[in-house]
Amino acid sequence: MKKYELALVLSPNLEEEALAAEKESVKALIERFGGTVNNVDDWGKRRLAYEIQKVNEGFYSFIDFSAEPTAPAEIESRMRIKENVLRYLIVAQEEA
Repeated sequence: MKKYELALVLSPNLEEEALAAEKESVKALIERFGGTVNNVDDWGKRRLAYEIQKVNEGFYSFIDFSAEPTAPAEIESRMRIKENVLRYLIVAQEEA
């Protein structure tokens, strides 16, 4: 299993319950493809560097997880169709 980090920017228009539900659905997606979530680092609402879909802010979350090398491609294909996800990026972490 390799270690990965998922950087996630969610829509600023989400209510607190909807935001928590969206994060849980992302965690469930990771676990669905055999991954285990190690850590979730929420940064809260931040200003974006540039406008995305006429939005200037977003909720930032960083999720550390372990998964098989085939899992990130599957996760990305599902993240692409989520309405409330403005941007996402999965990066492989260096082995220490």
